[in-house]
Amino acid sequence: MGVSSTVATTTVVRTGVERATLVRRSYSLLFAGILVTMASVAFARTQPALVSLVSAHPFLTFLGVIAPLYAALSVGRSFPANIGLFGLFTVAEGIWLTPFLLMYERMQPGVLTQAGALTLGTFGTLTAYAFYSKRDFSAWGSFFGVGLFVLLGTMLLNAFFGSGRADLWIAAVGLLVFSGLTVYRTWTIRNLFGPEDYVPATISLYLSLLNMFLFMLQLLSGGRRR
Repeated sequence: MGVSSTVATTTVVRTGVERATLVRRSYSLLFAGILVTMASVAFARTQPALVSLVSAHPFLTFLGVIAPLYAALSVGRSFPANIGLFGLFTVAEGIWLTPFLLMYERMQPGVLTQAGALTLGTFGTLTAYAFYSKRDFSAWGSFFGVGLFVLLGTMLLNAFFGSGRADLWIAAVGLLVFSGLTVYRTWTIRNLFGPEDYVPATISLYLSLLNMFLFMLQLLSGGRRR
């Protein structure tokens, strides 16, 4: 699940202290969110009835993931509501993902660990590149934002036609799109966000990382979803 980022027309360069504060808060919250999602998946795996419920009603349970995400973005800087809603979102995300992750693990044991390691390595490399590069990545937001909408449309069409080869290409393009968005969103944290905007900054990074993982998982599985 991904969201496009809004492109700012003016770059607001933050002071070193503000930037360091935002980076510390955002990445600490991101790390915590990843751990919470992993714990949520681990819990859901022990609850067959819950997994069956999510599998039987994926759309309805997906709404249960979107609701706290939207609420977390809506409350903005309102602490501690923003933190609590983000935490609720990461719990719901883990539960919703569990049936998909179990399916991939049954098809190819060990693929979750491989996908996780490769995703973290890629994410870390892209983040470091965006932070230390002197380039202006503002144009990447609109470019990869359009790419995201095209990707979503293609995925919707392929859901009806069900081409395995298309699944593989979609996974490759999806990984590319969210890699580009990771660079852009890291750049916005460095240049546009203020120190109190750590929740929306974290959410943007979390969604990029999550989607990179899911597309990496699909690539390693040869595009198979069944």
